[in-house]
Amino acid sequence: MKIKTMPDALANKIAAGEVVERPASVVKELVENSLDAGSTSIKIEVEEAGLRRIKITDNGSGMEPDDAERAFLRHATSKINSEHDLFHVQTLGFRGEALASVAAVSQLTLKTSTGKEAGTILTLSGGKITDRQKGDARQGTELTIDHLFFNTPARLKYMKTIHTELGHITDVINRMALSHPNVRFELYHNGKPLFQSNGRGDLLQIIAQIYGVSVAKKMIKLNHQTLDYTITGYVAKPEVTRASRQYISTIINGRFVRSIPLNKAITNGYHTLLPIGRHPIAIIQMKMDPILVDVNVHPAKLEVRFSKEKELFNAVEEAVRQAFRKETLIPEMTEPKPKIEKSSQESFQFEHRIFKEPLTGQEPSEPKLVENVPEDSIPKSTSTLYDQPERWDEGIHEVIEPSEQPIEEETKQTSRVPVLYPIGQHHGTYILAENETGLYMIDQHAAQERIKYEYFRDKIGQVESELQELLFPLTFEFSNQEALIIEQYHERLKEVGLFFEHFGQNTYLVRAHPQWFPKGFEEEVIRDMVDQVTEEEAIDLNKLREEAAILMSCKQSIKANHHLNDDEMFQLLEDLRGTTDPFTCPHGRPIIVHFTSYELEKMFKRVM
Repeated sequence: MKIKTMPDALANKIAAGEVVERPASVVKELVENSLDAGSTSIKIEVEEAGLRRIKITDNGSGMEPDDAERAFLRHATSKINSEHDLFHVQTLGFRGEALASVAAVSQLTLKTSTGKEAGTILTLSGGKITDRQKGDARQGTELTIDHLFFNTPARLKYMKTIHTELGHITDVINRMALSHPNVRFELYHNGKPLFQSNGRGDLLQIIAQIYGVSVAKKMIKLNHQTLDYTITGYVAKPEVTRASRQYISTIINGRFVRSIPLNKAITNGYHTLLPIGRHPIAIIQMKMDPILVDVNVHPAKLEVRFSKEKELFNAVEEAVRQAFRKETLIPEMTEPKPKIEKSSQESFQFEHRIFKEPLTGQEPSEPKLVENVPEDSIPKSTSTLYDQPERWDEGIHEVIEPSEQPIEEETKQTSRVPVLYPIGQHHGTYILAENETGLYMIDQHAAQERIKYEYFRDKIGQVESELQELLFPLTFEFSNQEALIIEQYHERLKEVGLFFEHFGQNTYLVRAHPQWFPKGFEEEVIRDMVDQVTEEEAIDLNKLREEAAILMSCKQSIKANHHLNDDEMFQLLEDLRGTTDPFTCPHGRPIIVHFTSYELEKMFKRVM
């Protein structure tokens, strides 16, 4: 007989290989159990990055003696009773694998009580119960995991350094705190505090702890709702970027998940505001009916499947776009001084009206500056939050929170970028301009790229799908794979106006193309279309037209070392103010930076 049933101990070790990848996996599974038990305070203590000990204490509902023993059986769960429940999961855990898997590869002690009677203390080694005792009646559960992987030494070979493993644990707790800001989390390593949150439900406060106050002050609030989805959270201004996508946190019904399409939807929401190769800091919370998401597709429940995927991604993208539409996104090189006296503003405006009247006929709007929050008034992720004064909590919202009042369409453009008065040019590349709030530097090439991009984007979007006949056909040579793709999607390519005529082996002729193709860049656009079909097995005309608009705007904009006179500089700035997104070029590079009057005075010791 070759086929036989595995012993439970072996099956549990195999399951542990899927669920318990490293100490951070144990922390994640056990903290999720604490959250499912209704805990409002969870304390995590680890020694030697969890390899020596992991201790998790909560104030949840606790377990009765019989339930405490059953909890270590494989697939024992209180959350799933039928197939219907499986597709309406509202808890973080539901498979009943976590405790059995963790116990199988560790020495474990459980202390638990419902608070109504004496508690239960169970001791397990390698998944087997070795001792039972009665404990105190404190409501909640305490789990201690000693010597993780003691009976699977081969697994220990794959553990990284203490710092690496501790980094994974910290990341888990950070994301748990972001997902559940109403729960108090405490993380200690070798007795030293690493992270503490107060559980008051303030997500921005937790962002400040994890990423620092300077980042928190540059977060923009999201609040978007559709029939199926409620999307909230924060996204960083485009000036705050990272080289990795790891700073994007996507949370579905309180569950942190990894989703490349969701990350892409968030990035698409930034549109042309992000530099190429850079990624945002974002914490996006999505609430939906559990029937719309399948969480049973990954052993660690980190990946999910959506039933209305396209609708969700569109909603997330729109939520991010909406958040930026009412924001002024000019980076400040330094922190602004508190509110400028009105008398000095009026004097400045009057002085400039004598020489240059704004082309719009509108006066500069009065800036709305607020008192800065001191850097030391917000704790970092390694400090203790409870010792901080209450005032910082309110102050950071004063600085960051955008107005939730809708901005009128007719004032949106002028309010996003103030009137700027050019005073010179640096190296024929940067326009220097000023107003009552300080000095501005404008990248003239990036500014004209934005102006021309929006012009070409609108122009290309209006062009119908008529074909432009070519006097001389374009010749293309493709690889074997590309040639197969062209043959496979021949009809789809024809539908979008691209007719490939086979001309021997992998050579093709194109005798006509849609009229919207930018003149002089036809070959590049055709190559892009073939690349898009090869990679995505589809053609997105909107994306292709946008790429064509970016290409034309870059080629036709003024370059560096091009000197402009005063009128040309002023007109360029006014044209920029008339664009929809005047803060970055189509490639995401900043157009304008701002130096406040206060910081300029500080540089020259006029103020201290």
